[in-house]
Amino acid sequence: MFWAAGLLYLGALALAQHDYQRTFAANHGQYNEGLFTPAEDLSILSETEFTTLSHPEFPRYSVRVKKSQFCDETVKSYTGYIDIEARHLFFYFFESRNNPDKDDVIFWTNGGPGCSSSLGLFMELGPCRVLDANGTKFHPESWNSNANIFFVDQPIGVGFSYADYGEVVSTTEEAAKDIAAFVAIFFENFSKFKGRAFHMAGESYGGRYIPVFAAEVYDQNKKLVEAGMTPINLTSIMIGNGITDFYTMIPSYYDMACTPASVAPILDISTCTRMKQTIPRCKKWLKESCVDQLDAISCEAANVFCSQELSAPFFSSTKNPYDISRDCEGEISDTLCYPVTKHISSFLDRADVRSTLGVDPSITANFSSCSNDVGSRFYAKLDEFHPTHHYVSALLDRGVRALIYVGRNDWICNHVGNERWTLEFEWNGHKEFSVLPLREWSVAGKKAGMTRSAKGLTYATIDGAGHMVPYDKPKEALELVNRWLGNQDL
Repeated sequence: MFWAAGLLYLGALALAQHDYQRTFAANHGQYNEGLFTPAEDLSILSETEFTTLSHPEFPRYSVRVKKSQFCDETVKSYTGYIDIEARHLFFYFFESRNNPDKDDVIFWTNGGPGCSSSLGLFMELGPCRVLDANGTKFHPESWNSNANIFFVDQPIGVGFSYADYGEVVSTTEEAAKDIAAFVAIFFENFSKFKGRAFHMAGESYGGRYIPVFAAEVYDQNKKLVEAGMTPINLTSIMIGNGITDFYTMIPSYYDMACTPASVAPILDISTCTRMKQTIPRCKKWLKESCVDQLDAISCEAANVFCSQELSAPFFSSTKNPYDISRDCEGEISDTLCYPVTKHISSFLDRADVRSTLGVDPSITANFSSCSNDVGSRFYAKLDEFHPTHHYVSALLDRGVRALIYVGRNDWICNHVGNERWTLEFEWNGHKEFSVLPLREWSVAGKKAGMTRSAKGLTYATIDGAGHMVPYDKPKEALELVNRWLGNQDL
């Protein structure tokens, strides 16, 4: 939820592998001295106790992990914590249903900022769903159908993640360093995953998270090679209904509420007229205070003005901001407009479930899908207003593919705003991509949405889906991801 409103080139990989072998040979003695002994295989892990993983190149970081068979009996699954001194990030890991020894690896995070990835796991794309009070139910369209997948509660204070002494993370750049270190430690310990294609995916505020996280992983590879470690084979990023560029998203709230961009206009004509007249002033103020330079006071004032004029009218309606084709069910602060979130929270409040997952005993509070405290800290730092699309540009220019997919019925991170930034931002494929018309893509002979693709960037819409595409359209979402993993055209 959003609350704040290619494969690496083979030559480079071969060179990195060569450097790795050369450096490893030169430093072989330090490994034999006991500084690092890789865990090698997940099969060694216990179901009752954590195994702690570490690496001398990341002295502040370690990973606690255990077997946790609770969700999908057809695969091996694991849970644990990324420990960064006094900060601890909770994660789930599921092996692929197809071929875990060869399939790609996906990293997934939900957005917020401040929402738990348990929403992605138990409601959207995970191997089981919690849709009622009866616990988990097998999910046939899970994204681990053909990939190994992580679900990470981040940053600190989200889901089952916690800090010992009140430490906090308040920016995406801070969070990225923790994620990159975790990725390196995991791959270095479990050697069967080394060199696998690695995809970083997220939803909503993941449009801000994922490009920054992926850039940190990419840049960290140089350090890994220098240390005699295998670089991460960062292949792509995948962003679902993301907030990647606030400047194009905020004006698009008018399009979604006042034009038939998705459904028939939902606001009255007089309100829409006022909104339309406000857009030029809003864009001018945002550009001067948030884009050309980030002036904290003026940028926040611009955002307040734009929110009052372009967002507030929508929230006066009864519509679900995550799917404008339906009304909000319950209070948004309580259910996120989806009562199923309450079932997920109740499931994760059960003592037996927490014991199976290995949730730290210090966590005694009721489970919350989203943390207002975390969201407020990111808002106070104006984290949303940093230029995230520049990270996407840099990744594309370095051969990392990008998939931007959007459910057409979402309002909060909608297809209008997402299409605009993908057409406007600068990168080496801008000319080729921006002149392409949208074309249909289909699943089982039926239209699934519209798409355009060039030089590693793909934009795709999904008809009939809202903010959480895998929840609304699980078959189409899985087909989209499988084609993407296979580097197939939609």
